[in-house]
Formats: sequence, C-alpha cells, structure tokens
Amino acid sequence: MTLKQTTNAPSSSPFLHFHPANTTSKRTAALKVDWTKISTSLALRGQTVASLQSFKKRNEDARRRVALLSGQPTTVDFAAYRAQLGPRGQAVVDELEKRVAAFKPASYDVQRQVKAIEAFEAEAVRNAEETKGLVREQVEALEKTLQNIESARPFDELTVVSADLWRVERNARRDC
Repeated sequence: MTLKQTTNAPSSSPFLHFHPANTTSKRTAALKVDWTKISTSLALRGQTVASLQSFKKRNEDARRRVALLSGQPTTVDFAAYRAQLGPRGQAVVDELEKRVAAFKPASYDVQRQVKAIEAFEAEAVRNAEETKGLVREQVEALEKTLQNIESARPFDELTVVSADLWRVERNARRDC
C-alpha cells in the first residue's frame, strides 16, 4: 500500500481512490484514506489497531499544523520595520532582508518515512498472519468440542457402568 513517486499506474489499493500521476491527488492522498474501512475489512485487532490509530492521529495533527501554517502570511514588510526603527535600524533591517532573500527551504529525503511505513505494513501483515493462525486454531478446537458434544451419548442413555468407566478414564487423564 506504499506510494512510490515514480509510478504512473493507478493505485490498486481498495483504501485509496486516486491516480498517483496527478500531483494534486498525491497531496490529498492521506485525506482519501478510509481509516474505518481499513480496520474493519482487514479485521485488525490489538496492537495493530493501536498502531494504526496512532498513525492516524499523527497524520491528522500534521495536516492541522500544515493548514494552520498555510494560513499565515509568508512575506515580511521590511519597509514598515525601516519606518519604525528609523535611521539607526536601517543596517539591521537590511541584513535581515538579505538573509530572508538568501533563505532556501530545506529539502528532505522521504525515503526514511517510506521505509518506516513499509516496516509498519510488514509488522501489520505479520500481526494479521499471527492472529489468523490463532483464530484458526481456536476454530478447530471449538469444532472438535462441538463434534464431541454432538456425538456424546444422551444423558438418559447413560448407565452406571458407562459413567464409572468415564470417571476412571477421566482420572487417568488427570493423573498424567
């Protein structure tokens, strides 16, 4: 379910509904994730659900911060500062204006985050397989118990001799 920036093929994930070639869709991909569908359709349990909820919370917090910061002005009115500081502050304002003009936003390598997402996916798959095995074992044990119950002799057909034999077998199993 990871998104690679180099792909031009449509997403095959049932949880994302966008075309990766569209850059605006890439930016809003996180908004289109159906979190409830992921947890219910995959029948996630325990730590996997907790990890997914934690990831969802971090995602929502990051989106809120980006939205908050996007609404703030990104330009500085240096003329207003020059007017307030007067002739003595001109050098300081000039220096700040040079530094702001020379500022280049840092670029980040997202491979670390992609690797973290892939590790999360691998852990989720491993947990799901483990849960699937445990559920399968429990179902088999319950089916065996159900067969024992269904094949048991009705209570009204029990005799004292058969009840005595059952008690001896039970005690033998308990002593082992």
